[in-house]
Amino acid sequence: MCGICGKVGFATEQIVDPRIVERMRDTMLHRGPDDAGIYVAPQVVLGHRRLSIIDLSTGKQPICNEERNVWIVYNGEIYNYKELQRELVDRGHTMATASDTEVIVHLYEEYGAECVSRLRGMFAFAIWDDRKKTLLLARDRVGIKPLYYCLTDEHILFASEIKALLVDPSVQREIDLQAIDKSLTFLYMPGQETLFRTIRKLEPGHSLLMHDGRVQIRRFWDLEFPEEPRNGSFEAASNELVELLRGTVRDHLLSDVPVGILLSGGVDSTAMLSLVAEQAEQDVKSFTIGFEGERFDDERPYAKLAAARYGNKHYEMTIKAEDFRSFLPKYVWHMEEPVCEPPAVALYYVTKLAREHVKVLISGEGGDEAFAGYQNYRNLVWFERLKAIGQPWRSIAGAALAGLSHVPALRNLANYTGLMELPLRDFYYSRTSGPFRSFNFLRSELYTPNFLAEVNPETSLHFLRECFDTVADQPILNQMLYVDTKTWLPDDLLIKADKITMANSVELRVPLLDHKILEFAAHLPTNYKVRNFTTKYILKKAFNGRIPKEILDRKKTGFPIPVESWLKKDLKGFVWEILMDRRTSQRGYFQRKTLERLLTGNGKLQENHTAEVFTLLTLELWHRQFVDNRN
Repeated sequence: MCGICGKVGFATEQIVDPRIVERMRDTMLHRGPDDAGIYVAPQVVLGHRRLSIIDLSTGKQPICNEERNVWIVYNGEIYNYKELQRELVDRGHTMATASDTEVIVHLYEEYGAECVSRLRGMFAFAIWDDRKKTLLLARDRVGIKPLYYCLTDEHILFASEIKALLVDPSVQREIDLQAIDKSLTFLYMPGQETLFRTIRKLEPGHSLLMHDGRVQIRRFWDLEFPEEPRNGSFEAASNELVELLRGTVRDHLLSDVPVGILLSGGVDSTAMLSLVAEQAEQDVKSFTIGFEGERFDDERPYAKLAAARYGNKHYEMTIKAEDFRSFLPKYVWHMEEPVCEPPAVALYYVTKLAREHVKVLISGEGGDEAFAGYQNYRNLVWFERLKAIGQPWRSIAGAALAGLSHVPALRNLANYTGLMELPLRDFYYSRTSGPFRSFNFLRSELYTPNFLAEVNPETSLHFLRECFDTVADQPILNQMLYVDTKTWLPDDLLIKADKITMANSVELRVPLLDHKILEFAAHLPTNYKVRNFTTKYILKKAFNGRIPKEILDRKKTGFPIPVESWLKKDLKGFVWEILMDRRTSQRGYFQRKTLERLLTGNGKLQENHTAEVFTLLTLELWHRQFVDNRN
């Protein structure tokens, strides 16, 4: 795992100052504390920070081919690299190292830009072809590894992190107001935009080719659902899934340094532990975290239960509200955008604990998006069936749902009232849907008139509606899985997973997001994933008997960080100080009276607005770190 960066001139006569790229590279010291490298040529400079995982002695980057005219900087792991290495040697290529990095160089020599389709793993890389004077950037299919770029009048710059690009004085820090509205709409930033107008994300499954001053971006992979799901019995599919996951986990254990596992006490991470424990060649260490304060769902007893089942050495820790507050500035610095992910703070501390023992961690991230684990999937499938009964029963059902808001145990079901009258794509990202919340209901009250005049809510929704249109002919469940895989997964969950673990110089691996697993899941009938009221049905059945029953049958709770209690009590003064500060008001985004009502819970805004408050807090901290502070 590493950090990469570079700057390339559009014309051969343009000289790149290597000192700029060195500074870009070294802002990402946390991504690669083990080594640093640089390649300098008249038109191009490539920079690299290394976290040594595979081929510790000879894997130093940048790496080149035999003729030294094709160079690469790369971040990630290619799990089929040994197979590709044998194939390339048979074709006459000479390998100077045992690293997966060099395999990509020779694969590019054979297949050009199409080489990305042969790679199985997580990756973000840049290849400079000095023969053709071309730059190739590529990012893995799902977006496990980040990659940003910026086009100036004379150059293209790229980096694993936004802060590296901001080192270059030619990169403008102009804020995109529409992007701020988009990030508030979804509490993260889906698509290619960032909050800076000139900086873009290379989207998952895409590559960028720069030649002679022209830039072309193409998609090389997408999650596709068949017209007809696979045939065969459920039992056969279940057995195939276990074998496919067993092989994938085996590949993800490939490392020359110790590997551990993040254990949440849920089905996904416990399933991964069961396969790691049976195949690891070294003692397995697992890690989890808990919280000090009021009573809430605690993952630690379930994590201990799983660790005891498989006999691995287990570590855990506890954090309190003050730990949460003290990390928030670093959270914003590492995340680089106001993503609403309070569990990322817990991930930072548990990764810090793990770093004392291992350098690589296996995670169960992605099982919900692959196999439909969120309760929201189940609920929306059922409500769409209810809608199909037509009027007047639809109106009666809508009224009945609305009435449930007065019944505490059933209040969440009332959130689906709007679905009775709206198409799925318009309802899905509304404030009350599943894991997604937004400022849509607050926009007219919260935004100042000037800010409101600068943004268009329909523009913020455009990318997501395009995703829905792509799979409009699919069953509702597949539509939701596709949209989440293109948005929520890469731009919230995986950004958090990469940047927060790399903050502690730890590599995180996610076997459930191997593209072969995603493609297998996409070809399953929908009732293999959600059946009656059971989510993630096939995964649970496949691991029945392997996972403790207490874990298999427990209700899904998400990561139970007590952020609501902390923001309202322990951190109330801190939150008030930041959001009601004159500096915040002078940005001209939000009306002070509405902010005050959000924080005090008066009037129409008396609901729980933890997500909104946390997002506004991180947005202001982001401005102070990346806009106000030019250093």
